[in-house]
Amino acid sequence: GTGDMKIILAALLLLALAGCVSMAKVESGDRPIGDRLVVTLDGPWNQIVNAANLGPAQVWTMEGLTVDELRLYSGIKNGQAIHAERAAASSGPKPKVFAFRSNMQPDEIVTLFEGMLTRDGSRFQLVKLEPVAFGGGKGFRFEYSLTRKFDNVQLAGVGYGVVSKGELFAITYMAPQLAFFPRQVARVEQLCRSARVKDI
Repeated sequence: GTGDMKIILAALLLLALAGCVSMAKVESGDRPIGDRLVVTLDGPWNQIVNAANLGPAQVWTMEGLTVDELRLYSGIKNGQAIHAERAAASSGPKPKVFAFRSNMQPDEIVTLFEGMLTRDGSRFQLVKLEPVAFGGGKGFRFEYSLTRKFDNVQLAGVGYGVVSKGELFAITYMAPQLAFFPRQVARVEQLCRSARVKDI
């Protein structure tokens, strides 16, 4: 129907905005992310490579960047932003920076992700936050919903995080809550459970 067309057009528009983004297949098995994080994959993902402005996370996708997105953060340091820092335009307000601090509690870290995800005017709602083991340490898990600004699509999201030696390790996943999120969430949960942080 016309709704599908709109989504396709929006996706094409986003791809045009993203510019020369290419994808590389990430095969099954153990995959190191950064220096200290390792995850085990039970099937291939696609990694977004050479896209400017993705920030400190590796970004993977199953269905394509405009649909679902898995972000893997390996060792975000004290004072480091969890997103790409755009050069501020000479005029207008400077975009707010969401930086991790080593002494943050799980709810403060979730607020950091909320801040990053709502920079473009999207609306974030935290559904659940609970302590869980992650990466071999005492971590946390959160679920959220996001209403995407540019097309009002409802996204569902899940994230895991742990702070080890003053650095943040986290994996977040989000996709439209109809069809795509339910399709991949079991794989994402398994991937998160497989995560190991060295020297934790």
